[in-house]
Amino acid sequence: MSGSAASRPSVMHRLQTWWVILRIALEERLVYRGDFALGTLMRFLPIVTQIFLWSAIFSSIGSAGDGDAELSESGASVGGFRFPDMVAYYLMTMIARAFSSMPGLASGIALQIRDGEIKRYLVQPVDLTGFLLLQRIAHKLAYYTVAILPFALVFFLCRGYFVDGWPSATVILAFVASLVMGFLIGFFLEAAIGMIGFWFLEVSSLLFIYMLFSFFLSGHMFPLTLLPDDIEWFVQCLPFKYLAYFPAAVFLGKIPEDELAGEMALEAGWMVFFIILCRWMYARGVRRYSGFGG
Repeated sequence: MSGSAASRPSVMHRLQTWWVILRIALEERLVYRGDFALGTLMRFLPIVTQIFLWSAIFSSIGSAGDGDAELSESGASVGGFRFPDMVAYYLMTMIARAFSSMPGLASGIALQIRDGEIKRYLVQPVDLTGFLLLQRIAHKLAYYTVAILPFALVFFLCRGYFVDGWPSATVILAFVASLVMGFLIGFFLEAAIGMIGFWFLEVSSLLFIYMLFSFFLSGHMFPLTLLPDDIEWFVQCLPFKYLAYFPAAVFLGKIPEDELAGEMALEAGWMVFFIILCRWMYARGVRRYSGFGG
């Protein structure tokens, strides 16, 4: 056996290393999130504003139409969403965004590149992207472990807005898969933005532009079907919808089941694209990176 082959770590050794990293990261996050449950509950308070806002909108539709506001709130639709659907949609986007949001990821990568901390990943047998991915997985596991009770309470109180009942097993499976792929898209997209730090010293302006477009184009503000037809088709082609709109639309049955497989395949395609893009940018960036000092 050659020296290079003997020194190459085995697959089992790599898995043990990744498990230790994941376990330590998870323990760290659970320790300092003792007061996180109350904070999570408070994040649902804007839903109250959304209920009043859309109630007024659907009531005005009823007043302009047949004058029956209650009928309008339960039966009329805007962009394929009735009043209960709209409230349920915002609740589901809260879950989707909790999966796909990556606060501080891109800026943290750029800062490590600029300050030279990236050197430790070049001299140690730990991959930067894999290390950060495991940290984010630990973050999400800790988040939902602590936030499960506040989420359950809010959804129990708002159960009346899910008027179509529990979706089918196929839809539930697609919903969970869309959340997982949305998490990976969000991670590798923002990590790719952070990798721009190999070429530019500051990425905060680019990150601000990304966050601005992402908040609007992901459907976090409102369902994308409310957009004009000549704009909606273009927005639907972008990857941002998988960060918020798509998982919520899947759960609420707004994606026809005969189109679900195709949409899931497109999301998987975007996921693979950003994984490859991130890895390519890291490989290219490392080649041009120069570090000096201890």
